[in-house]
This record gives sequence, C-alpha cells and structure tokens, in this order.
Amino acid sequence: MRIAILSRNANLYSTSRLAEAALQREHEVEVVDPLRCYMNITSRRHRVLVRGEPLEKFDAVIPRIGASVTFYGTAVVRQLELAGTYSVNESQAIARSRDKLRSLQILARKGVPMPRTGFAHNTRDVDGVIASVGGAPLVIKCLEGTQGIGVVLAETNDAAASVIEAFRGLNANILVQEFVAEARGTDVRAFVVGEEVVASMERVAPEGEFRSNLHRGATARETTLSDDENRTALKAARALGLRVAGVDFMRSKDGPVVLEVNSSPGLQGIETCSGIDVALSIIRFVEGHAGSGRSRDDIRH
Repeated sequence: MRIAILSRNANLYSTSRLAEAALQREHEVEVVDPLRCYMNITSRRHRVLVRGEPLEKFDAVIPRIGASVTFYGTAVVRQLELAGTYSVNESQAIARSRDKLRSLQILARKGVPMPRTGFAHNTRDVDGVIASVGGAPLVIKCLEGTQGIGVVLAETNDAAASVIEAFRGLNANILVQEFVAEARGTDVRAFVVGEEVVASMERVAPEGEFRSNLHRGATARETTLSDDENRTALKAARALGLRVAGVDFMRSKDGPVVLEVNSSPGLQGIETCSGIDVALSIIRFVEGHAGSGRSRDDIRH
C-alpha cells in the first residue's frame, strides 16, 4: 500500500513513528508537506500535486495538520477526498475539531458530558455568562489558543469579569467554563483509533499550575479507563466524525467530562507512558479501511 503522511516536519516524533510503523508493515510511505502541495481544481479531474507529481498515486493519507495551517491543510485533504484518496481523518472532521465552539456545540447535541460552558460577545453580558456556569472559580479560554495558551483560572467573579473584559478588549473570542475542582489539576487523554481506545494516560499539572498540558511541564502516567470513560471517549470521537483522535476529559464527581477532541494527537507522550505502539494501531486501521471509497462523512453540522 502507498501511504502519504501530511506533515510539515518529517523529523517530528509522531510523523517519524507513523512512517516507521508503515515501513514495518512493508508499505511505501512518503512524508509530504501540505504547504508544498498545490491543487488543480476542475470539474472533471481533481488533482493535488507536489513537486509536479500527483498525490493521487497514494492509496491513503494520514493528515498531521498543525493548528496554524488548518485552512490550507484541510483544503489539501478535501481535494484528495474528491480524487477518491482515503483519508484517516476527513477534512470536515478536522475542521470541526479545530473550531472549539462548534465542536462543543456538536458534543452537547450528541449528549457527550462536558463542563458547563458559556459564550458571549458583549461585555455587558459578563455577569450572566459567569452565572450560567455556576460562578467562580471558573476557567476562561481563548478559542484560538492551543497547548494551554490563553487559558486562565479566575478565582472570583470580579477577577473573571476583569479577564473577560480584557480579552474582549483585544477582540479575542473566549469561552467561560466550569472549573472542575475535584480533578485537582489532572486530566486524561484517551487515544481513539476506529472504534477502540488503544491507549490512555493521565496528565498531572506541576505544583501551582492547573493546566495539565505536557508542553507546560505536566507529567504523564498510565491510567486505566472505566467502562463509562471508555464509552464517553468513543462517543466524543464519533460525534465529530474522527477515526483517530485524542479525547481529553476530566474525572468529575459526576463522571467524565470532555474538554476537547484533538484530530492530530501527539504520539510521544502516550507511547512513552503506556508502552503501546499506537502508531502501529493507526497503520493497521488504515490497512483495514483504505480503498473503502470516497468521503463517508454523514454528520450534518
């Protein structure tokens, strides 16, 4: 099988591990920078080319689209889908996951448990938004932030109002979210491949920090999911149409509450922590599903 990995850097851990797993299974594999691709958009022949060579020569593509190139990267994936190339995560699903507000609205519609969340445009409605999530302490998140950047914990209603007004003064779109105190600075990532959680880890924030991102100094440890947590992770990935996803959730007193669903989850932390060859699971999934036809995304959102 001929597999393309869409990634800006072939030396990244996740990209190199996927290439290594594909070669281990005796597939042809090439890492392709999505920003080096260009498209011939016609009604009769849908083409994506890189260095003059058509990408349609590949049987499957594994998108590793960074947040900063979502617009162009998803356009490349979409054009490949038009040409009939199988994509592990389809363009629509990637776009849904990158829009934090839209993804939360979809998860809510599908009944996936989440922390109470508020969203408003006008700063005159601040008090109402704060009250809608149960008041302080609460978490304020920039919609455009990644890896914990633009996430603030407000201990009081006055502090929350000040932060919200400051963000809105910069014309930043923000979410206001219930603070899950009992999680104690930890969250869980469940790594979904197809209809299975293949690995999981618990991330623990450093002392004095509430954000449990590994990029911010958090530590990871292996964890075992309950049946409810396993079902919730699968339901969240399915709701957004993702076949490969990192589902992040907190363990609240009422059960798991989903924070985010990542369409390009990193492999280094989860593989190191769990000892599971997640890259190989992804390649095996590709083997079982490539060639199944054009886009099958049927989520109407």
